[in-house]
This record gives sequence, C-alpha cells and structure tokens, in this order.
Amino acid sequence: MRPPVRSTSRRFTSALGALAAAVLAACDNQAMTEPVRAEEPLAAVWSSNTPPPASMVELGDMIFSDQNLSLRRNQSCASCHDARFGFTAPSSTVNAHGAVMAGSVPTRFGNRRPPSAAYAAFSPVLFFDDADGAWVGGNFWDGRATGARLGNPAAEQALGPFLNPVEMALPDAACVVYRISQSRYAALWRASWGNSIGSINFPAASRMAELCGREGTTVPLSATDRQQLMKEYDRVGYSIAAFEASSRVSPFNSKFDQVMRGTARFTQDEMAGLALYNGKANCAACHPIDGQRAMLTDFTFDNLGVPANPENPATLAGGFRDFGLGGFLRDGDFYGAQKVPTLRNLDKRPSPVMVKSFMHNGVFKSIEQVVHFYNTRDVLPRCATGIGPSDPRFGVTCWPRPEVADNVNGDELGNLGLTPVEERMLVRFLRTLNDR
Repeated sequence: MRPPVRSTSRRFTSALGALAAAVLAACDNQAMTEPVRAEEPLAAVWSSNTPPPASMVELGDMIFSDQNLSLRRNQSCASCHDARFGFTAPSSTVNAHGAVMAGSVPTRFGNRRPPSAAYAAFSPVLFFDDADGAWVGGNFWDGRATGARLGNPAAEQALGPFLNPVEMALPDAACVVYRISQSRYAALWRASWGNSIGSINFPAASRMAELCGREGTTVPLSATDRQQLMKEYDRVGYSIAAFEASSRVSPFNSKFDQVMRGTARFTQDEMAGLALYNGKANCAACHPIDGQRAMLTDFTFDNLGVPANPENPATLAGGFRDFGLGGFLRDGDFYGAQKVPTLRNLDKRPSPVMVKSFMHNGVFKSIEQVVHFYNTRDVLPRCATGIGPSDPRFGVTCWPRPEVADNVNGDELGNLGLTPVEERMLVRFLRTLNDR
C-alpha cells in the first residue's frame, strides 16, 4: 500500500489534465511526428495473456539488434539493453560512474540510466488509481510512454529512442521504416505485416542516405505516403514489444520461478531472505509476489529520497533535478516519483566483477548498497554537499540529501531496523530473481 495522499480528488483532476497535455510531448529531448494509430489485425495487437506470433518475435529481435537504425549506424536498442546485464546498460565503466549511456553521437547523453527492457512489456496502460491516489503503468522511468495511443506502453516506449537526438538520433521516422525495408530481414517484416511497406514512395536511395545521415531533415513524402509510413512505424513498436514480451527477454526462469513451480529449493539463507522480503524489510509492499509469474512490481511510481548522482552528465551540466512522473505530468504532487521497477534480473551480470548501477540515475552500484539505503536512509546523518558514490563515506557514515525532496516516501523505508546479517540474507534472496 502507498502512504496516504493529500487531496486525492484535486490530484486526480490536475494530473489527468496534465496527462492529456503531456502525451503529445511524451519524449524528453525529442522532436517526433505524431503517428496515426494503426488499425492492426488481432494477431498483431496481442495482450499479455496471448503470446505474440513467433514471426513477430523474431522480427522484433532483429530490429532490437540493428545498429543501422541510428544516425551513425553504430547503436541499437541492444546497445543499452544487453541480455547479459538483464537488458540494462552493459558498460561496467559507465555503470560505475555516471550510469547514463552515450548516444549515436557519442558526445551526447540522456539524463537517466537505461531501465530494463525485460518484463517491461507487461506494464499496463497508465491509469490513475483513485483509491490509492497513485498512477499505475506506462513505461520509461517517468511513465511518459503511457500506452494510451497504441494500447501498449512497451510499443510506445520502443519508438522513442530512434528519434531522440541523445539516443539513436535519426531525423525522421521515415528513416527507420526505410532502412527496415532495405534490411536483410525485410522478408520477415513482410511475413509479419504484409507488403504495405512497399507501397511507400520513398526518395531515391542516394537521397535517403543523405537525408537520414543528417540531423534536422524531413524526408519529403506525400500525405498519403506519410500516413502509411506512420502506420508502419507503429508496427516497429509493436514488433519490439512482441520480442520483449517473449521468453527471449522475459523467460520467467529464475531460481525463484523454479521454486514457485516446485522444481528447486531455496537455501536456508534464501528462505530467511524471503521471509524478510515479505515481512520486516517490507519489499512486498511495492514489489508483490503474486502467483507463479509474479511481476515483482506494482507498476506504480514512488520517490524514495534517492540522492542525485553527481557524475550523471545532466547533473554535471548544472542544476538538473529529475522530477520523474511529476515532471511529465507537470504536477508537483508527484515530483520525484519514478517508476517502481521489477526486481527480476536485479543483479544479473556476466561476472561478479562487472558493475551494475541501480535506481533511475544509477547512483547506487550494488544491491547491497540499495538494501542498506532502504534500511538506513533515515538513520545515518546527511552527508556534506557534493559527496557521491565514489566517496568512502557514502552510505557508510552518511547519506546525501534526496535529489528531489518533495513527496519522499517516509512510511515504507528509511528505518527498517535490519541487522547486517538480515541485510545479507535479503540480498541472497534477491539474487534468486536473476533469470538463467
């Protein structure tokens, strides 16, 4: 359960109005032609209860891994969402510091750590739960991929990075669709979506190469071709979402899942950690375990009082504070609230020496540190200004102040009373959530 909220009716009215205004500008640092909602066959617009078609999963995998779908043909979705790291950032060096990946233009950075693409396809369309006074669903840390337009937050999220100038940086959705039409997997596209992609009258290949290799351009198309193009572009999002919903990305095969199915057993330490998870540590309040395919998130948003990451490029640029959902909704009652992520693959990495980062800004560098923060945020004194994760005092003798001090959750974390042994037991359970 969430902490009590103030003026729920007012919050709902203001936030709903802000949502309607914000959907049209849903991507940070992004200029994007608004696609028309595609009229897709039932086989394409699948639900979480209906497995996506195998051909579409394969197609989504190919698109997800295609570096040609970026300005300099050097970055794919997989560049920032690597399976070996639980579909998050694969650079140990980046994770150890600013935690924000560079884009196709390597001098440009976003302002957040890449969220995991695994299990993201199961997030519902963003809605307001009036009973709890909470927004639920959507994708991206701030929920801006609401799913309201396509009926699928993962599909909407997948379309954002292609045209974001600090990510894959292509100037026009036409560049994405054209390059797919010319790709080695074009036949797979047609097997999934038909031949309508071939009806679009693109400029000559040399002209497309010029336009799509330069920022700030728009591919000249007729109104009819542009309308068809945007239907095809929506299908790019659906294809990637199908891949993300498949067992290739979301396999439900961790040790935890095997125990739930009765094919494995927890160790004594892991059992103790599970008891803490559901009890004293209060993890299940926001990461519930419900059924054999538990999501381990309630898909809501929360401000945990996480410190700023002083090495985040946006912070280094000066004055940046991440208002999360509240920034997207333009509603101060939700300032600082970030999407509650699934705990699946929390510590998945190729080897223990590889560094992962945690939280929206990557300020924490281990799950031990995350657990200790939840346990002692309100116990340890405040650090002096400027202390970050590389300082030996960070999380040992003090915690920095929250990045956003508004709306900090003071009811479900901060002073859990866990002993050092209990913290270790909880971490051992959390590691059973890594997919195999």
